[in-house]
Amino acid sequence: MTEQSRHELINELKAVVQDNADLTNFSNEQLQAIVAQALEDKIKKVQAGDFGCDPTIASMNFKEKRHITLAVFESIRGLGVLGRIIADCEVTEVMINGHEDIFIEKDGRLYKSESKFESRRELEIIITKFVSRAGRAVNESEPIVDFRLDDGSRVNVVMPPVALNGPIMTIRRFPKEAMTVAKLIEFGSITAEVAEILQLLVAAKYNIFVCGGTGSGKTTFLNALSNFIPSDERIITIEDSAELQIKNIENLVRLETRNAGSDGKGSITIRDLIKSALRMRPERIVVGEVRGAEALDMLQAMNTGHDGSLSTGHANSTFDILSRLETMVLQGAEGLPLEAIRQQIASSVDIIIHLARLRDKSRRTMEIVEVLNYDSRERQITLNTIFEFHESKLSSKDKVVGKLTRTVNPMKNTYKLETAGINRVI
Repeated sequence: MTEQSRHELINELKAVVQDNADLTNFSNEQLQAIVAQALEDKIKKVQAGDFGCDPTIASMNFKEKRHITLAVFESIRGLGVLGRIIADCEVTEVMINGHEDIFIEKDGRLYKSESKFESRRELEIIITKFVSRAGRAVNESEPIVDFRLDDGSRVNVVMPPVALNGPIMTIRRFPKEAMTVAKLIEFGSITAEVAEILQLLVAAKYNIFVCGGTGSGKTTFLNALSNFIPSDERIITIEDSAELQIKNIENLVRLETRNAGSDGKGSITIRDLIKSALRMRPERIVVGEVRGAEALDMLQAMNTGHDGSLSTGHANSTFDILSRLETMVLQGAEGLPLEAIRQQIASSVDIIIHLARLRDKSRRTMEIVEVLNYDSRERQITLNTIFEFHESKLSSKDKVVGKLTRTVNPMKNTYKLETAGINRVI
């Protein structure tokens, strides 16, 4: 069934249900049952020879019927177009740019939806209702709101007058099942050899930093790495929006930041949470993403007895993340000598993993490097590349073929492996 046919069927069923029943006296369950019966009646008509409709309606499976039923229900009592979109579990991201422009992501690719809101006012009402369900408010005095849904989805709303082309909403959804290393191997992001080495590095408590651009899979990769953490350790996770799904740790503490209230007070930052976490006797600290002054606190935690910590950051290369870390540290300690910052980074971070989203929309691990030391003569941090991605000649414009391969460089900082009793040449 095409998107246009689905949209027409939803509108037709909505009209049928509203015309034939006083819906105010029905519960949500009763209304869904009425919609489901209306859909079955429509299917029977098509099967009987109603050729004015899309014939594929007659062969809809259970999943498609359920999706249509929920979409009609949402359009009557729920969130309208938005409810229909988020009812589709295959949609991983929703981008609403005003009431007429809706984009969705499926299987890593963006599509413009044929659905649209009837008016800007309808979109404003639905966004207000959606935000209020999360216990938040959005209005002209507070036009920007970030929050998390119960299923872990991350939501950002920007309203006029800040948003010039109407109300803007972005929803990033996350899979119900946590990402595993086995899945990363299956998707071609890493190889089995790389997975084995990463498991050793995590077990030996190397401090690992995952970097990459927007949508490159940093949080997903961090989730997979966290599965290598021994189950008897005490772990504290710190995030802007709780996305990590660490399953095998019993002694787990999850912390999440909080935005300021309407009075401008009550905000709790990642920096606040890192400082608090250090008083909780953590064995490892996992920070979902560092993007500001908290980088200094994260590096100090890594360098003061909390080995094995993990984090992510935005960067386009392994060298770029070093520069970004320098800039972020300066936000938290203005005036600190650049040489001292670089020494701190070199002594804190052991491994950097760079991810990228390639032209065919696949997410790949591009490079795994070892941070060696700070070279005072060259005045820069020395890196040692262990694995790097090589693109094959079989690649085309639409399909990237390649593999993460081992370089000839031996790993040099093996002290933590030896301390952990791991006698393995990497």
